[in-house]
Amino acid sequence: MNSDGTYAHWIGGRWHEPAGAHYPVVNPATEETVGLAPEAGPADVDAAVRAARAAYEDWSRTSPAERAAILERIADVLASRSADLIPLLQQETGATIRVASSMQIPTAVDRFRRYARGALEPDMIPFAPQPVKASPLAPGGLVNAAAARRPLGVVACITSYNFPLVNLAGKVAPALAMGNTVVAKPAPQDPLTCLLLGGIMREAGLPDGVFNVITGSGAAAGEALVAHPGVDMISFTGSTAVGRAIARVAGASMKRTLMELGGKGAAIILEDAAPGVLRSAISAVGSTWAFHSGQICTAPTRVLVPRGQYEQVITALEQYARSLTLGDPVDNSTVVGPLITAAQRDHVEAYIAGAREQGARVVAGGTRPDLKPGYYVAPTLLADVTPGMTVAQEEIFGPVVAALPYDTEDEAVEIANGTPYGLYDYVFGTDTARAWALAARLRSGNVGINTVQRHPETPFGGFKHSGVGRDGGSFGLHAYSELQAVVW
Repeated sequence: MNSDGTYAHWIGGRWHEPAGAHYPVVNPATEETVGLAPEAGPADVDAAVRAARAAYEDWSRTSPAERAAILERIADVLASRSADLIPLLQQETGATIRVASSMQIPTAVDRFRRYARGALEPDMIPFAPQPVKASPLAPGGLVNAAAARRPLGVVACITSYNFPLVNLAGKVAPALAMGNTVVAKPAPQDPLTCLLLGGIMREAGLPDGVFNVITGSGAAAGEALVAHPGVDMISFTGSTAVGRAIARVAGASMKRTLMELGGKGAAIILEDAAPGVLRSAISAVGSTWAFHSGQICTAPTRVLVPRGQYEQVITALEQYARSLTLGDPVDNSTVVGPLITAAQRDHVEAYIAGAREQGARVVAGGTRPDLKPGYYVAPTLLADVTPGMTVAQEEIFGPVVAALPYDTEDEAVEIANGTPYGLYDYVFGTDTARAWALAARLRSGNVGINTVQRHPETPFGGFKHSGVGRDGGSFGLHAYSELQAVVW
């Protein structure tokens, strides 16, 4: 960062002033400018891809042990800088200080350490020798073979605004571990901490050009990166609409894609849920309000309740929503902070207004809080929602929960599966064998049983319009490779 608060792109191991102007990155709680991010033009994008392409040959041929050591050092340097980075990350995301300090930098550090180990995982699958008869193609004999995982080349990593550094680390670390080089394009709303990652990686010993970062206020930089002929793979986290556009462009040149897209999570409460399980369900659904103001794709934004218990659950959720402290995210007592931008706040408010018009009952929230400055939406609970309502079908990405009653388990499954999405669903019941069986009927890439906790080694991704491919653990590592069969 320069003394005047302006940032530059990170290309080829050094700061690269943009061909165009800068744009302001705004603190969602204060509405003040945090810093000025560089606006990438086609020349900047091309320079970043060329730098990554030039670095690929040497980096892809480094030993796994060398890549592991560098990734471990990146984790060390990132951890040592956390005290300086957390305030910046909090300011540009608007996350509460608790989320920023406990789940942003530390989780990014963990991901670099995980894929430092990943670089050392076996990358070859041997096959048993097989006798083959002679043919017009070749003489007969005993044939051996192995399948080896090879790096793809240059990977474009395009990330979302909710967890900028965590999401980027989850892409960059496995990509580098496999021997790829990277051009990163963070979300326009909060790219500043991601830009600083370039210098951190250089300090840790990453060769110049292996990791590059460009930013832009609109879609132009990402579109140029996706279309660039020097890019071999696109790893994207964001909306389904943008994912579709990326897939169309990538398909034209057969670029590989890994896409984690939108979600419309359903939390199904079974009628056998004991009081303790029911409390867990209320807390889990409440995380839509309490965790990063609902700006998370895995949130259980729909709660499906047996009709006989519906009003009981509505009352419990109302009490939960009204108990949450809304306000300044740097105050340790705050649970619900602002949304990322004024446009996103207006977007969420439009969904709430539309739900009213379609006949939903607003039980909690639903009006703009008397908090200025900042882009706040109160925790909102919508009851009497029907499956066809817009708020039951579309991803809102804000602190809004829609409650739907059901009469039979079959109906609950039909409602849960009745959206274009299939990222993360939840089942809450005392009979966990029944919950396990129900999970098999859900068209969802992930199912939580009596918990919203995640397991870091599981494959993470979606069915239907929620994405293509899987992140997480060794699955995420392998996503950044091609299989090559070698026969002798």
